Amino acid sequence: MKRRRVALVTTLVAFASMAGACTGDGIRIEVGSPTASGTPPATPSAQEPAATGLSADPVDTGEERALSAMRELCVSPTPVSTGGDDGVPSEPPAEVADVESQVEHVRGLEFRRPVVTQAVTADEIAGKLRDAFDETYPKAFYDRRSVAWQTIGVLPPTVTIRDALLAYQTGQVIGFYNPVDGELVYRADGDLDLVERLTLAHELTHAIDDQHFDLGRIDGIAGACRDEAFQAALGAVEGSAQFFSVKVLFEFPPADGDFSGLGGGGDLPDGIPPFVARTMLWPYTAGQSFITDLEARGGLDEVNGALVRFPMTTEQILHPDRYPSDRPTSVDVPDLSDELGPRWGDLDVMQVGEAWLSTMLGLRLDHGVAEAAAAGWDGGLYRAFTDGTDAAVVLVTAWDTSADADAFEQAAREWFAVGDVAGIVGRPSDAAVGLAISTSVGGRVRDVLERALTS
Repeated sequence: MKRRRVALVTTLVAFASMAGACTGDGIRIEVGSPTASGTPPATPSAQEPAATGLSADPVDTGEERALSAMRELCVSPTPVSTGGDDGVPSEPPAEVADVESQVEHVRGLEFRRPVVTQAVTADEIAGKLRDAFDETYPKAFYDRRSVAWQTIGVLPPTVTIRDALLAYQTGQVIGFYNPVDGELVYRADGDLDLVERLTLAHELTHAIDDQHFDLGRIDGIAGACRDEAFQAALGAVEGSAQFFSVKVLFEFPPADGDFSGLGGGGDLPDGIPPFVARTMLWPYTAGQSFITDLEARGGLDEVNGALVRFPMTTEQILHPDRYPSDRPTSVDVPDLSDELGPRWGDLDVMQVGEAWLSTMLGLRLDHGVAEAAAAGWDGGLYRAFTDGTDAAVVLVTAWDTSADADAFEQAAREWFAVGDVAGIVGRPSDAAVGLAISTSVGGRVRDVLERALTS
C-alpha cells in the first residue's frame, strides 16, 4: 500500500536554491499559531534571548553597505545534473505520452524536443536528491544563515536549515524536473495512480515551460543570493506548474470519476520546523493564485509574460495588480562590526519580503493579523553579525505609508511579547520599522542595536 502525505501533489524542481522543493497546496501542516491579545508593551521584551545551537565564524567583508556585504558572503549553489549516463530520451510509456499531450493541450504550447523521463522508486528519488544536496545547499552558507534565523527566532536552536531541507526532500518529494539536464523523474510503481499522474503533469509543465522560456535563468538569481527575487520567480514557475497540472486533472478526469485518491493530507516528515515548511510551500500556494489571476486578466499571453519577465518581489505574487510595475524601496544596514566589538564581523545578509515577514509573524500571531501587518511592505533586509559566540541581527523594513509601518510595528511588538526571543523595535523614519535581536545580554551590544534603529 502506498504511503500518501499530500492531498494534491508533492514534487520537486531541482533548481539550485533553498526553495527548490515543489509541493502541492493540499498538504496539512498541523502547527500552533497562538494569537496575541491585549496591548503590546511599549518597551522591548524583558525575556532572555534564546541561545543558538550552532556557531559560525565572523567574516570581515569590509563592506559598509549591506548589499555589498551580501555579495561577499554569498556562496553560489552549483546546478547539478541528476540524469543518467547518456540522458538519451527513449520512447515514453503510453500513459506518459497521454499526459504529455494533455499538458500541451491545456498549456497552449508544444514540446520542442522529447523529455528524458524516468519512473523510479521513492528511495531512488531520495538518493538522487541526497547526492546533489551538498552542491545545491552549500554548508558554510547555510550554517551562517541558520545562526541568523535561530537568533531571530524563526528556527529552533536544535535544527539547521540544511537539516530541515534534507528531511523534507528525502521524506516528502515524489518527483522533480531538473532543467540542468532536462531530466524528469517521478515516482511510479506499476500503473500511474491519480497522485502520480498529477505529479507527472506538474513536472511536464515545468519541462514545456523550460523548453519555451528557459527556466534555468532562475539559477542565476539563486546564484547571486537574491532571495526575495528568487522566491518571487519561483512563485511564477511553480504557480504555472500547479495551475496547469490541476487543469489537466479536471479537463482529463479519471475514467471512473473518482478523485478520492487526492484527499486526506498528512503530516510532514520529522525535523521540519513550521517556518521552513511554510516557506517551502509558499511558492505553490501563492504562485498558483498569482497565475490564476494573470490567466483571468490576460489569458495565456499574460501567464507566458510572467515566465519571460519574472516577478521581482513576493509582494507582486501576493498582489498581482502590482506586477510588473511596482518597485520596492532600497533599505540598508551599515557595518556595525567595529561598534559591536573587536571580534565581531558579518554573519549573513538576506533580503526579506512580504512573504517572509508574513510567515515570520504567522508563527506566533493569528494568520490574518500577520498577513495584514505585512501587506504594506515596500522593502526589507536583515544584516547579521557575530563574534563567533554571540550573534546580533538588525532587520530594516520600508512601508508604503506610515499607517502600514504602524501596523507592522504593533505586530512586531506583539510577536516579541509572546515569544522567547528578546527584541528591540524602532522607527528609523516615518515609513520604516527596524527590529534588532541579539543572543548577547551585554549592555554595549544592546546600545549599538538601539542606535542602529534610530539612525
